Order: sequence, then structure tokens, then C-alpha cells
Amino acid sequence: MTVILSLDEIKKCIGLDKQLIPIIEEAFKNLAQDKVSMPPILRLDIEEYHGESDVKAAYIQGLDSYAIKVASGFFNNPKIGLPSSNGLMILLDSKTGVIKSILLDKGYLTDIRTAIAGAIAAKYLSNPDSKKVGIIGAGIQAKLQLEALSLVRNIDTAFIWARKKDKVSEFIADIKKLNINIQACLLPEEVVNQCEILVTTTPSKSPLIKNEWLKKGLHITAMGSDAEQKNELDPLIIKDCDLYIPDSLSQTKILGELNHAIKNNLVSSNQNYNELGEVILDPSLGRKRKEDITVCDLTGTGVQDTAIARQTYEIAMHLKLGTSVD
Repeated sequence: MTVILSLDEIKKCIGLDKQLIPIIEEAFKNLAQDKVSMPPILRLDIEEYHGESDVKAAYIQGLDSYAIKVASGFFNNPKIGLPSSNGLMILLDSKTGVIKSILLDKGYLTDIRTAIAGAIAAKYLSNPDSKKVGIIGAGIQAKLQLEALSLVRNIDTAFIWARKKDKVSEFIADIKKLNINIQACLLPEEVVNQCEILVTTTPSKSPLIKNEWLKKGLHITAMGSDAEQKNELDPLIIKDCDLYIPDSLSQTKILGELNHAIKNNLVSSNQNYNELGEVILDPSLGRKRKEDITVCDLTGTGVQDTAIARQTYEIAMHLKLGTSVD
């Protein structure tokens, strides 16, 4: 019997709250402890329409189910009144491969687990007293990242920059519920100059943040570079920062900001870095000094998808949600 869950049903099970933090942390820890079978990401580019579709999957040893996810990003969609992200997750039985559930989340669970990963990065790598955040981009992930940050840091001010001013205005209107002072900036440099935590959330193919802008104590979470051609940070930042932490080193060498530092011969492809899961297991591997500049490179991992899909299914079964089909 397969249970089909609609987006409305999924939203009754999962929201952006602190309860998800330990679940996604556990996923990262399993990845760091080599308890995960996770194949490389399969990506299909639809360049004609500025779109892409990714397939991610992961099995965590000992668990009774695992997820395969299809996620799409079509970045021209907002112009025609559609969200840029879409997709679904499939939850399968680990012993038999039987489909337990189809989660028609339209990208919602991906958005949520990505935002929680950003909060986790800030929790372990930013200075605990950080109150001012900078956001590059003004889409759905920009909003969720700010909301998620508020779960782990006492954010009082957010500085926002995006290429389109109307998107910034929409962002400010949508985020009023957080009771945070929002300031629109004319240039990315203005954002960097005033923040203590910087989050980049764009599909940019050329660096938006320059190395010479960075100040002591800054933490950066870069989550837009999830494909080979995407690049939000000056590659020198990866070379010069005090601490670089990838979500998955094997992925960031190919897809992340690290990929561009390697291509520019600034960092060796053999250089080893502790992953986010290792820092969660041993926080002493994170920030050493208040003055350190830290970078977390998030490319998105299948293990996060398995964790959130399993959690959604468990709650849905408890609430007796979904439509069962043979």
C-alpha cells in the first residue's frame, strides 16, 4: 500500500521550526560517520528555459526507509507567476524497495530542509552574539533562510540586496511577521559591510561577493552554488578564509564554491576539509576565534531529503493523513 501525500497535507506535518534542527543534524552526522550510501547528484539542465532538474537520494544504514527526490528550479517562473522550485519525493522500503509514500511537496520540503541546514551552519560557525544578517537574493529561500536563522540567533536587523527592487519590496512585506528591522541595500557591498552573518541565495553564475569586502568575525553561508556553473563567492574567499566547511566535500569539489577555487588553482583538489556533520559531532572543529572568517558551502544532500521525508511520513501516519493506493 502506497500513501500519497498532497502539499496541504505535508504542510500540516512539517513547518520551519526548531524541531527539525536535530533531525537534519542527525542526517549530517550520519553522513560524516560514513553511515550513508549517497550517489552523486543527477542533474538535467534545460538551458533554453533557465531551468534544471536534480535527482538526489540517500540510504542511512539501519533505517527502514529511504528517499529519492526529484527537484526542479526554473528561475524565469516568477515572471509568469509561478514559483521557481518544484518537485516531489518518493519514500521506499529499505528491505523490499516497495514505495511507501509519494510526497507531492512541489519543492516545499527541499526549501525547508535547505533553510534548516543554513540555521545549523550559523549555529555552529557564526559568533553566538551575531544579531545582524545580510541576505543576497530575495526569493523564497532568502525568506526562509532569514526565518531559520531566527531559530538559532537573536537577529534584530537584516540587510537585503537583490537585482530586482520589486522582489526586495515583496521580501520586506512578506517578512514583517518576524519583527526584524529590514533594510534594503543598493549594492551587495553595503550588505557585507553591515552584517555579521551573510547568506547568499542566488543562482548567479559570476561572483557577487568580493574577498576584499570581508571583515573579521563574519560568517558566510553560501547555498546558491549547487551546479558547476553557479558561483556566488569570489574564489579567493575560499582560499583566504579562516575556516571552510562543506556540507559534502565530494559534492562541493564539483558543484560548490570550492569547485571554483580549485578551477582557479587557488586550492588543491586534494585539500581535505571537515564537513558540517563532523563539526556537529565535534564543535571544537568549528570557529576558533571571534575574529575568524568562516564559510559554509551548502550544495544540498540526499541525506537531508531522506531525513525530512521520513519525518513527514511518520507524522502523516500519526495524523492519519494521505490517500492510500494499491
